[in-house]
Amino acid sequence: MDQAQILPLILSGGSGTRLWPLSRELYPKQFLPLVDEVSLLQRTLRRCHEAGLDPAIVIASHEHRFVVAEQARHLGIGLDSLFLEPVARNTAPAIAAAALVAATTKPERLLLVLPADHWIVDEAAWRDALRKAIPAALDGAFVTFGIEATRAETGYGYIRKGDALDGAQGAFTVAEFVEKPDRAVAEGYLAGGQHLWNSGMFLFRADRLIEELGEFEPALIDAVRQAVDKRAKDLDFQRLDPDSFAKAPSISIDDALFARTRRAAVVPCSIGWSDVGSWKSLMEVLPVDDRGNCLHGDVVLHDTQGSYVRTDGVLTTVLGMENVIVVTTPDAVLVANKDRLDGLKGIVATLKKDNRREALTRPRVYRPWGFYQTLHEGERFQVKRLTVNPGHKLSLQKHFHRSEHWVVVNGTATVTRDGETQLVRENESIYLPLGCTHRLENAGKIPLNLIEVQSGPYLGEDDIVRLEDSYGRS
Repeated sequence: MDQAQILPLILSGGSGTRLWPLSRELYPKQFLPLVDEVSLLQRTLRRCHEAGLDPAIVIASHEHRFVVAEQARHLGIGLDSLFLEPVARNTAPAIAAAALVAATTKPERLLLVLPADHWIVDEAAWRDALRKAIPAALDGAFVTFGIEATRAETGYGYIRKGDALDGAQGAFTVAEFVEKPDRAVAEGYLAGGQHLWNSGMFLFRADRLIEELGEFEPALIDAVRQAVDKRAKDLDFQRLDPDSFAKAPSISIDDALFARTRRAAVVPCSIGWSDVGSWKSLMEVLPVDDRGNCLHGDVVLHDTQGSYVRTDGVLTTVLGMENVIVVTTPDAVLVANKDRLDGLKGIVATLKKDNRREALTRPRVYRPWGFYQTLHEGERFQVKRLTVNPGHKLSLQKHFHRSEHWVVVNGTATVTRDGETQLVRENESIYLPLGCTHRLENAGKIPLNLIEVQSGPYLGEDDIVRLEDSYGRS
């Protein structure tokens, strides 16, 4: 994209409800390889990089910061910055924060807003739509990308296309933004051909966004400006000031700006787009067999059709079913009618109410140094797998309620125990008694894998006293 300097802003929020049990609150869908070998976030980053856009700003939560950084690092794609939202405030405050930062160096810079968790098949068509949007955005319009509807969809908002926009071939005025319609209205939209799906992707000048949001939502701009001015640098992260940001109204960019402005424009496009918002919509972008089934993992079906069956490990068999969703993870199983998936939110709400870990996190938990995975739990003991990436180390720490035994499976561990350091190699082990000060490090060039056996009366993750940490955790 040599027509203009474009700064991508990737919104990496989400709670992981509609794709449970694969997606969880602490590891939602944008971090998952749902469609191919890379995650939706990684595909969004790669799409921007291959289009020749500037390094992206990513806005994420505190809990997701290390996952975002690691997934970008794994691709070898640098970020402009990674901003951390102290509290969720919908899309308008997050976008305003990025616009304020961008405007400090170049007020007329174009900001391209992209959700981290969308799927696009035809990336060449996406780049073409972006080119069409640039002249209108440079002229001060707020451009959204409208997806040409292929069915009467009740789960999306719609945009009614207006007249052609002067000086911007392929762009049109926005006649109306429409909330999610019922089935009869959606069918009328499809037949009329003037309504487009609202994709949630936008292009506009940073200074124009600040100017108009200042008119419509002055309290929002004031609060976000303070949050940006008082932001703190934490390693490679930018932390927005929590007290200031919390004062911003929680409102979407659609309601705060696009439904109010007279300068809204739309570029219609057919790019093979999906928000991958449910198991049913995921199935629509994946290949199916001759009976309409979509399969992933070790799956055996008999007399089953129109179904999505996925397993991340254990053999999963389905017999005599039609139009069902079956998802097997190491710690949870979902079986649902494909037309009843709206109730999934209620299931997750019940799990949260009951303080079930399965609503929040998966057995594999990612950390800045790698990940750990719970293999087995029993009374007063649990067994975990730890994988430490090359060049990384855990915090210098101690526990008040548990002892640990580490067995190295492969790689070489550098272990510090009460001030003494030793190497623990493959098939060797070391004991860490309750209360000892210890640290684990992988100074090698390959991942370090070990088995950790914990014993004690309390084995929660909050029984960690960090004495020193390379990642700024307390």
